[in-house]
Amino acid sequence: MAHEDQHLSQLGQSVGIPESPEKAELERVPNPHPDTNYVARFTVPEFTSICPVTGQPDFAHLVIDYVPDQWLVESKSLKLFLTSFRNHGAFHEDCTVHIGKRLVDLLEPRWFRIGGYWYPRGGIPIDVFWQYGTLPDGVWAPDQGVAPYRGRG
Repeated sequence: MAHEDQHLSQLGQSVGIPESPEKAELERVPNPHPDTNYVARFTVPEFTSICPVTGQPDFAHLVIDYVPDQWLVESKSLKLFLTSFRNHGAFHEDCTVHIGKRLVDLLEPRWFRIGGYWYPRGGIPIDVFWQYGTLPDGVWAPDQGVAPYRGRG
């Protein structure tokens, strides 16, 4: 559920980790520059979830880029949402795309992309990329800066 006004239920409050991504409350705030195209980036180098088959932890480096329209994601609510995956069993593809779709639903951005750079499971790293919309002309979206997995090479 999104808060569309300045009443934020989590910012400045002591809030526990949500039980699941579905129960996590993502909040948004008005974009102070809705007339300007720019990229906002969140880098999440220590994302964790649980393998739905083995119950073992999975680790990823996420990079989230978006060109906002009317809304920005409130960062504490984003942190709590992402933390809610720590005890959530889902495959890499599901986690990455779920996060992207949930943020697009909340923010209705002009453009959005998420890169999920997952550490190896069973000796194979899995990278997952999802994008919504087309990058507006003249907007600089830098490379996500995460090198392909090379192991010890």
